[in-house]
Amino acid sequence: MSEILITTDYSRPGDEADALLTRAGHRTRYVVGARGDDLVAALRGATGAIVANDPLTAEVLHQATTLRAVVRSGVGYDSVDVAAATRLGIRVSNLPGINSNAVAEYTMGLLLVAARGLVTSAVGVRAGSWPRRSGHELRGATLGLVGYGPSARAVARLARAFGMRLLCTTNHPGRSEVDIEFVALPHLLRESDYVSLHTALTPRTRHLLDADALALMKPEAVLVNTARGQIVDELALADAVRGGRIAGAVLDVVGTEPLPPDSPLRGIEGITVYPHMAGQTAEARRAAALGAARELLAALRGEPRTPVNHPTNGETP
Repeated sequence: MSEILITTDYSRPGDEADALLTRAGHRTRYVVGARGDDLVAALRGATGAIVANDPLTAEVLHQATTLRAVVRSGVGYDSVDVAAATRLGIRVSNLPGINSNAVAEYTMGLLLVAARGLVTSAVGVRAGSWPRRSGHELRGATLGLVGYGPSARAVARLARAFGMRLLCTTNHPGRSEVDIEFVALPHLLRESDYVSLHTALTPRTRHLLDADALALMKPEAVLVNTARGQIVDELALADAVRGGRIAGAVLDVVGTEPLPPDSPLRGIEGITVYPHMAGQTAEARRAAALGAARELLAALRGEPRTPVNHPTNGETP
């Protein structure tokens, strides 16, 4: 019987995913929030792992001598050193599109929050006032999507139902179900009333939205980020909003989570930060737990369905 480590905070012993793994002959172990030496200890003896955003660095992976497969229970896998895993013969998979509906609905919620000033209004009422400032309608506004994976495609469908004009910048446009114009990033930034980030974090996209990029945006434009915090230069963003060069930002992700007390994003009117909840619905969590369990079982058989690497030195490290 092999051991499976599970670090997602919504998974529980005896749930559907756990039952799937135990019926396949595996023993499950749950450890949430481990880092460094604690994460190394948690991985000790594990053949497979289903992980959240745990930092599986090269150092950690080198000490996980029994590990054969890792499944990231979401889309982004920047917390895993894939190159090190590949060298060690560890299969790495993710779950593309697993929470795209949740992210899309949440993104539209953030757009409405920004367009209608919902946070400011609610805070004002709680403080004893009765603020009734005019907001804006989404219909007729231009939404710029940076990236066009499953989540962005789902956003595009919803945004078109709201009557928004759609622009997109991506290296992989493919076919679109809705009317959308594919353009270069500078054009998108200059034209969009709202810019929504849906691209993966890579060396190329780190600080993609830097001071120069933000300077291209309209003064009344709003940035929405449900992708990865490091895609945005937070110092530059804070400066741009504080200086009135863009109207604001609604962020579900930040560079360091939880948001540090000394973050440059704190205390700036126009910047609202949420605690990384875009994919956190009951439906998406259930799908992610079951999808991760199925993918891990397939990877341990040497038949991963959504791999992000292809180790060549055998089935075991």
